[in-house]
Amino acid sequence: MSEAWIATAVANAQALGLRVRLGPNVRAVHGHYAGTVPQRVDDLHALWADPQVRALWSIRGGAGTAQLLPHLDYAAMRRDPKALLGFSDVTALHLALQRHARLVSFHTLAGSSELSAFSAQALRAVLFEPQFGQPLPSSAEHLRRAASDPAYRARTVRGGSAEGPLLGGNLSVLSALVGTPFGVQDRGALLFLEDVGELPYRIDRMLTQLELAGLLRDAAALAGGIFRDCENPPGQGGMPLAQVIDERFGAPGVPAVYGLGFGHVRDQLTLPLGVRARLDADARTLTLLEAAVQ
Repeated sequence: MSEAWIATAVANAQALGLRVRLGPNVRAVHGHYAGTVPQRVDDLHALWADPQVRALWSIRGGAGTAQLLPHLDYAAMRRDPKALLGFSDVTALHLALQRHARLVSFHTLAGSSELSAFSAQALRAVLFEPQFGQPLPSSAEHLRRAASDPAYRARTVRGGSAEGPLLGGNLSVLSALVGTPFGVQDRGALLFLEDVGELPYRIDRMLTQLELAGLLRDAAALAGGIFRDCENPPGQGGMPLAQVIDERFGAPGVPAVYGLGFGHVRDQLTLPLGVRARLDADARTLTLLEAAVQ
């Protein structure tokens, strides 16, 4: 973990009014991971057991997070609920906490991400100042990008509305957990998905895997965030991303929308996993129906 990433994460937390305690092994390195599996598990357990720690925020996206899942004490985590914040590879930990501890966790920017004014307010509105009943907004920058970049453009794939608990995260990670004890098992969820840097044929492969596993059919609705940098290179043939999304999101016959304000983007919505929400695919809105914290 670089000192620059750590410094940015500390500054971001302090900007939100939080006091910071770093894990003992935060500077550990093991290949391209932030320490060995035992080091990372020990840090997670130690911070979770600390009564002064009320939230854990991943500094980076968390490559290799899935390696930790068989070694975690979910019963202890359940006994003392805390807020877990992060996205991308941290999706693995979000899904494991849902399945084995039934804890609400927060799909939001990483600690070392750029903390834009929009992202900060979106995080506050869900974590510190519980608000619900109003559609989650898109940022002004997101709307400007949508005018010229189709990857940011919200559109209805299949109309209708549905309610259910929010569940999802990074498509690559979520699909890799299919068939394991930590993958999505819930039926009737609002399944939200995003990704970055994957060519359309790979997006198609991963969505087909979810389709074959019944996860798309069993969802109440599908909410696509931003699939950034997922188009074919210029001059290369193949199915464009929009066609992949339309075909795979449209196949299950449930309400589906693409282009909501979450994913590997600057202005990031905070989505609480396990909290009941409503997707209106025609209006292209996502609304939290209950508070994520008490």
